[in-house]
Amino acid sequence: MIRIVTARAALLVGQAAFWLPSGRRCQSLGEPAVDFDGHSPGFVRGVARGANGLATAVYAASEGLSVLVLDSRAFGGQAGASARIENYLGFPTGISGMALMGRAHSQAQKFGATVAIPDEVVTLESAPDLYHGRFLLLLRGEERASARSVVMASGARYRRPAIDNLAAFEGASVHYWASPLERNLCDGQEVALVGGGNSAGQAVVYLAGKVTKLWLIVRGSGLEATMSRYLVERIAALTNVELVIDSEVVLLEGQDGVLEAARWRHRRSGEETRRNIRHLFLFIGAEPNTSWLSHCDVVLDEKGFVRTGTELGINRPALATSRSGVFAVGDVRAGSVKRVAAAVGEGAQVVAAIHAYLAAPDDQPVP
Repeated sequence: MIRIVTARAALLVGQAAFWLPSGRRCQSLGEPAVDFDGHSPGFVRGVARGANGLATAVYAASEGLSVLVLDSRAFGGQAGASARIENYLGFPTGISGMALMGRAHSQAQKFGATVAIPDEVVTLESAPDLYHGRFLLLLRGEERASARSVVMASGARYRRPAIDNLAAFEGASVHYWASPLERNLCDGQEVALVGGGNSAGQAVVYLAGKVTKLWLIVRGSGLEATMSRYLVERIAALTNVELVIDSEVVLLEGQDGVLEAARWRHRRSGEETRRNIRHLFLFIGAEPNTSWLSHCDVVLDEKGFVRTGTELGINRPALATSRSGVFAVGDVRAGSVKRVAAAVGEGAQVVAAIHAYLAAPDDQPVP
C-alpha cells in the first residue's frame, strides 16, 4: 500500500527515512514516532543535509509554514562533520560542526518543523491534483510525500580519490571526517591527511593535538590559495605537521581492512614516499548529490550542480530552479559559496521566494 504524506508548505530534501509498521514515521533519530496530517498538502518539503537545509527549516517554520525535512543519513551535512569552526560569526572561541548543527536541528523542531531521518527521496513528480499540493516526492520503500513547494538542499557527496583498493579500508582506516572518535583512534600514531581546503585545515588542527606526526598532502603548490589565512598560520605553527606539496596518494597497503602503510608520489619528479600509517583522512572536496534529479526536469550544469536564478534567464528569481516551485540552496546549487554563513543566508533568503511563489494564484504563472 502506498501512503501519501501531506503538509502545507515546502519540503526540504536532504536524502533518507523509514516508516514504522503502523504507518507512522520516525521523526528523528532517538525520538518518538509521529503521525502526519493526511488532509492538507504541505507548504514546504525539504531535502536537507546541512546548514542550508536546517536554516530553511528554521526560518520557514518560524514564519508559520508547515515544513517537513527529509534526510537520508543524519542532520548536519559536511558542516556537521567539521572538527571545529572558528570563523563563524558570534562564536569567537569556535564551535564544533556537530554542536552547531545540533542547535539548528533543535531550533527547527522548536518552531514546529518535522524532521524525518532517515528518509531517501527517489524522484520528484507533479501532483495529480491540488488536493495533494503541486508536487509528489517518491521516497524509498514506496512511500510518498506531497507539497506545494520543494527546497533542495541535498548537498554533496564526499569525493573519493582513484586508489584501486580504497574501498577495502573505508570505515576502519580511511576517514572522510574527523570526529572525537577518529581523533581518539589516532592517539599517539602517525597519520596522513589529504586536502587543502578549510575542512582539511580544521581537521589538521584538531588531530594534531593527539597524533605524533601528521603528513598533510596536497596536489597544489601550497595552502594559501585554497585555505583561510588563520588556518594556514595555525598549521605552520604545529611542529608535528609536515606539508607535502605537489603529491597524491597512489597506494594503500594492509589486510582485512586494516591499513598498514600508505605511499604517495610527487607529481613532477615521480619520487615516491612510503610511511607506516594506520589512518588516512580524505578531505578532497565533494560532488553534487543530484543523481536523483535525472528525470525531474530540473536543469543541471555540466558538473551536475543545479542551475538557479540568472543562470537560467534574466527574469528568474534567485535560488529558483528551472521548475516552478522548486528551489535549491547550498552546495547542491551551481555557484554557491562554500561557507557555513553563506549556507545559512541562503536558507533565510529562499523562504522569501517561497512566500512569493505560494502567494501567486493557482492560475497565474509563478517563477
